[in-house]
Amino acid sequence: MNITTSVMKKNIEDKLIHKNTKPTSMRILVYDFLSSQEAALSLSEIENHFEHADRTTIYRTLKTFEEKGIVHSIQENTTTRYKLCHDGCNENTHKDWHLHFYCKICKQTTCREDISFREPVQTDFRIDEIRLFAKGICESCLSLQ
Repeated sequence: MNITTSVMKKNIEDKLIHKNTKPTSMRILVYDFLSSQEAALSLSEIENHFEHADRTTIYRTLKTFEEKGIVHSIQENTTTRYKLCHDGCNENTHKDWHLHFYCKICKQTTCREDISFREPVQTDFRIDEIRLFAKGICESCLSLQ
């Protein structure tokens, strides 16, 4: 393991520990993989990256990450996709208050932080997450037409 890889692994371990999550080998690998992705990914897409990993272990990792505010899930018809959260998310509140956009041509779901919502004003209730989902054609696919 080179120094860059070692430092990166240590950074991921620290982030997981900060989120009260034990940094197992699989959790570190899944976190590292998700951190390199632009689009949100389904369980199958993540599983395909890890040829020899157990599907159940990956699923449990994603569910733990979601519970701890490490990833947020995006429900898209019958498929759930996962994307890393911002550091401000935690076990109680996901602060990913932005548009999730699905492109009907390339079939990718992306977090569109250029279309976001301010945190709600002080209320007598607590909003834990906001889910806003749109379908259309992304910039890349539009430019090809």
